[in-house]
Amino acid sequence: MEQKVQQKRKDKFDGKAAIWIEAVDELQRILQELPLTEEKKWGWPCYLHEGKNIVLIHGFKEYCALLLFKGALLEDTHQLLVQQTEQVQAARQLRFTTVQQIKEQESAIKSYIMQAIAVERSGKKVVYKQNHEQEYPSELLQEFEAHPAFEQAFRSLTPGRQRAYLFQFNAAKQSKTRIERIKKFMPQILQGRGINE
Repeated sequence: MEQKVQQKRKDKFDGKAAIWIEAVDELQRILQELPLTEEKKWGWPCYLHEGKNIVLIHGFKEYCALLLFKGALLEDTHQLLVQQTEQVQAARQLRFTTVQQIKEQESAIKSYIMQAIAVERSGKKVVYKQNHEQEYPSELLQEFEAHPAFEQAFRSLTPGRQRAYLFQFNAAKQSKTRIERIKKFMPQILQGRGINE
């Protein structure tokens, strides 16, 4: 019977970061005491207040975390908020490596969540900074010269779609690889689609 319960708990997160099951259970216990409703989003427990996303529990290889959607607007009173990467502008994480750490920080966790609810109620919005423009690789400019319709299609994409493609092209270290990537994505660019569409 115990084995079935364990399997059911593992299945709860679609096999993601199963090592964090106990930590996720502890975080859920804490969040269920707050004025939030739980839904499953992106395969993880997400907590909403009056229909707005406040916090998401998620697990990684080395830690599990609470992702506060508007964490950048919170006062980091306990010096615990982490910016996941330089590109993340709004969200901040509270990271944990043990269940004991979660238990010890329970009051701090609750204070951050209550602050996040207050920020959401206030209607405050994160002001996004414009990312530095990515450079157009020479291989892409050559394709634009050879295929004017391709250039027009690329420049007609939304700025976010253009950035995603430029990031993908510029990430290649060799010219040959950049050319291969451009050729690979050309048909969907001509159809006006983003990189993951």
